[in-house]
Amino acid sequence: MMSDLQERRLQRLADELADNGLAPNADLESWAILLEEVDHALRPTVHERKAASSGTVLEPKTVPDNWAVGTELHIARMPAARRTTAFSRRYTDGLSSWLVRYSDSRDDEWLLFDRSAGSERDLVVLADALGATIVQRHPSGTVRVVGAFGVLRWEGLVWHHEPPVGAWVGTFASLPSIGDPGVLKAMLAFAVHDLGSLGIGAVLVYRPSPSPARSIEERLPVPPPLNIRKVSHLAPLRHALAQLDGAAIFDGDGVLRQLGVHLVPSRTAEAEVSALGGTRHTSALRYSFDDPTATVVVVSEDGPVSVLRNGSILGRSAQDHLIEPLWSPGQWPSNGDHAPMSR
Repeated sequence: MMSDLQERRLQRLADELADNGLAPNADLESWAILLEEVDHALRPTVHERKAASSGTVLEPKTVPDNWAVGTELHIARMPAARRTTAFSRRYTDGLSSWLVRYSDSRDDEWLLFDRSAGSERDLVVLADALGATIVQRHPSGTVRVVGAFGVLRWEGLVWHHEPPVGAWVGTFASLPSIGDPGVLKAMLAFAVHDLGSLGIGAVLVYRPSPSPARSIEERLPVPPPLNIRKVSHLAPLRHALAQLDGAAIFDGDGVLRQLGVHLVPSRTAEAEVSALGGTRHTSALRYSFDDPTATVVVVSEDGPVSVLRNGSILGRSAQDHLIEPLWSPGQWPSNGDHAPMSR
């Protein structure tokens, strides 16, 4: 039985989650378990001044035999029957060991992975493959709730909502000259879940055109050909971007071709494209004007992501939703000779 204080606290938490993109579940028992797990992640067990990490998988709906394929993990399942939830949580670090909870008659269980899978990108993959909602308190102290609604990330004072990457792609997939949608989706996922979630600011330029990039100044040697669609290539790419200023330029197949590039706007771009926030966003927006078939993804140090093309903003992440594109696909803005090419 909960005290009145606990009930009021959980009600406030429910209101916060609903205000930030996670609507209450029609199944009241499932919703109650979710609130309980998020509350625990925000107020973890503390021992010798150290807060324990944790991870819970709620209501997985896909077939367990397919979990290993969908996650590329070896997953061992162990029953946690006849044990209290508090006891079971002690063995779940939210990295390679997880507690599975159900609202029906099924018993709780533990999931044990053959490797750590606790990054935000990992959680998105897990939630999708298991058809579940995931609640994690990372060892760093970051709390995340991940599911079909996207990612809710607790930032100490407020929740930040990142919608599913598919929602991003859907807002401008019908616009001309985007190149390979698969590359763009992978780039957005990398920007949101690998860079934004860690506070790594960056400019990613996707150039489906084989012509040389204009308005740039190369400062570094040619980088290794890291592919944005290969998971094993993302860690070194993220590590390099965390140490460098300048843009990363990818070709039509999503392969890194230039790194640490200085974007130099033309005089026309400086005259016709207004500043957008700080130097990083402004230079990226003006570059997109000069290279109108390119898509430029800008990651702020504080997390939000913007997508730019042809001197305009296609979309950007917001606190609780994706801002609508500034025009409809049939009303592409014209910048004179810089109007986008057709496919």
